[in-house]
Amino acid sequence: MRPNETTVPGLHTHDPQATLDFYESLGFEVTWKQVRPYVYLAFRWSGFELHYGAAPRGLDPAQEHTGGALVMVDAVAPYHEAVTAAMRAAHGKVLSRGLPRVTRLRPGASRFTLMDPSGNSLIFIRRDEPEGLDYGGSPELEGIARALDQARNFREFKNDDLAAYRHLRSALRRHAETSSPLDRALAHATLVELSLALDDPDQAEAWRAELEAVELTEEERQRVDRELDHAIRLDEWREGDGSEV
Repeated sequence: MRPNETTVPGLHTHDPQATLDFYESLGFEVTWKQVRPYVYLAFRWSGFELHYGAAPRGLDPAQEHTGGALVMVDAVAPYHEAVTAAMRAAHGKVLSRGLPRVTRLRPGASRFTLMDPSGNSLIFIRRDEPEGLDYGGSPELEGIARALDQARNFREFKNDDLAAYRHLRSALRRHAETSSPLDRALAHATLVELSLALDDPDQAEAWRAELEAVELTEEERQRVDRELDHAIRLDEWREGDGSEV
């Protein structure tokens, strides 16, 4: 054997035309298209390929358990920018909810996920992503600081904004009296962004109002404002010209 193998993910499609339309809109090349006597689709983009066959009976794309593939890259931001630019060109906005969709990419993040119409996930991961990530929140942290770390993992690695929101909201209630003003303020700022991500602008405004009541030094306020910028950039990314959020 020689170590020069090529692996091509084989995924399922419940709707061949929807899959074709989706990937073509992103700029993928269709290298094979067959719907009879059986479904077989093949796509190429940059240096990788995806192949699709018919979905098994009873598959529900909404469950998002169809399948997936990891795409290891040197830097994730260029891929994220290319996907979001193509979505804006095809749909007038970024598809960030439902199926298909792409998750946001915050500055410094090392992965994002592209979900196709059939519930498959393509996870683009930076090759030098740190090893030994603690998905339960760093054991070196306590209280709200640890919850912030956990929320980051939920948001950036599990793509679960709701879990991040619930975990951080609970921690804020339990540890508000024993945590520093800065940690409380950072929690509020993060909850503003998560509320917007979950399409709840009224709750985002409520968290922002609570944030304003936290007394901070000028340096601390600047740090919190930088976190709040992510909430602003989230809306710009969805509807405007922003690339990273």
